[in-house]
Amino acid sequence: MNSAANLMLWLALVAPLPLGLLAWLKPPRHMRTVALAVGALPLATWWLLPQAVEGGLNGRLALGGLSLHWRLDALTALLLLLTQLVLLASAAYAVGHRRVAVPDEASHARFWPLLGGLAFALGLIWVAADLLLLYVGLELMGLCAVGMMLLPGKVEAIRAGLRYLLYALVGSLAWLLGVALLLGAWGTLELAELAAVAEPDVTTRIGMALLTGGLLLKAAIFPLHGWLVPVHASAWTPVSAVHGALVVKASFFILILLWRLLLPDAVTAAWVLGMLGASAVLWGGLKAWRADSLKQVVAWSTVGQLGYLMLLFPLLAGTAASVAAMAWQATWLQLAGHALAKAAMFMAVGNLMLSTGASRLVDLAGTSRRLPLSLMTFGIAAVTLMGLPPSAGFTAKWLLLQASLEAGQWPWVAVLALGTLLTAAYVFRVLRCSFVEEASHHEFHPPPRGADLVPLVLAMAAVGLGLVAEWPLAMLRQGGVP
Repeated sequence: MNSAANLMLWLALVAPLPLGLLAWLKPPRHMRTVALAVGALPLATWWLLPQAVEGGLNGRLALGGLSLHWRLDALTALLLLLTQLVLLASAAYAVGHRRVAVPDEASHARFWPLLGGLAFALGLIWVAADLLLLYVGLELMGLCAVGMMLLPGKVEAIRAGLRYLLYALVGSLAWLLGVALLLGAWGTLELAELAAVAEPDVTTRIGMALLTGGLLLKAAIFPLHGWLVPVHASAWTPVSAVHGALVVKASFFILILLWRLLLPDAVTAAWVLGMLGASAVLWGGLKAWRADSLKQVVAWSTVGQLGYLMLLFPLLAGTAASVAAMAWQATWLQLAGHALAKAAMFMAVGNLMLSTGASRLVDLAGTSRRLPLSLMTFGIAAVTLMGLPPSAGFTAKWLLLQASLEAGQWPWVAVLALGTLLTAAYVFRVLRCSFVEEASHHEFHPPPRGADLVPLVLAMAAVGLGLVAEWPLAMLRQGGVP
């Protein structure tokens, strides 16, 4: 059974590459084509879930003299399933988006192999069990993401994409220096072996500082977030949806994985990371509230929402087992809910911009009457970001609140409250502009029906995840806190 499961896993991981190349040669014209081609991948992962929860899967890949280790447990299986669902929705949306927004067929065709490469890279990151395989996944993900940001071909897109590439290269350099220090000190790249032999000495701490800096830069965590908003301003909507939902989360996943293995008791450093997260929540919320364009609102919202994930570090380091368990479950539920809601919000905003031909908030006048479905999708996605019941965001923030109170870490209670108020402020600012009836000087061009339905399904899934939250949380409990 394990051999069949291993084969199924790697087929699911590698399949996006040939599918992307095939779509490059013959771009899909209908959303149902994408659904039929890609829909089998989440079904395969669903079939693997019971085995991932019960005992997990693990193994190694021998490539010449290299031995690359991998594993699939409850958390990584759920992240892989989430990734496949969001990418499926983004691919389907891209077909409808292309009809009205991308006249250049050659540029649109290049989107597909990059999306396939990104899907493969994310899968590698979730299952990697050594630093080398993590590096391969991280670099492939970064290159594909940069390539997707450059697809519009406009001057501002090229400028923002090259800036993103520069930041990514600096982050990669920091990563390689950190890996070199750890390898030189402990003689292994395999994570389980490294955790067994590494001691929290000066070398390990310097290596982890370099790894952390590189990953914070790639994840756009405050104050290393300067590249994020410009790249979204000029990127295609399906690219922004994938990037905001998944790409920045992968670096956070690696970061928490390494800290739990190598420096689990570094309380002071964990509080520093928590304070960076708190600053991100407040700064991102304030900037989103003051932003003038729709894309900027959603991009700054991403900066703020990522901050909630960073609160996991102080709630894990040196706290009681019950606190750590609640924080662990809350963080991954928050990540999943945010991924679904943020992809939906980027798509809804993209539909509003395409339909009105404008990007400023003041140009949304009349959209509540003329584009109700797109605006409703934005509002449903915002329910999760604000943390209102019964969404996944509400359950996640409730667990974070309980963990903070039980641990006596009162600053995070204030951050949760202020962050929720700021989110409500920028969401209702968008809605207020949309309900203005005067000065509708532009023509409205409703998006294709499928382009409206895909983000609606994602937004409702983010809310529905809160209703069935016990299912993934039970899987995480069974897997335990690493």
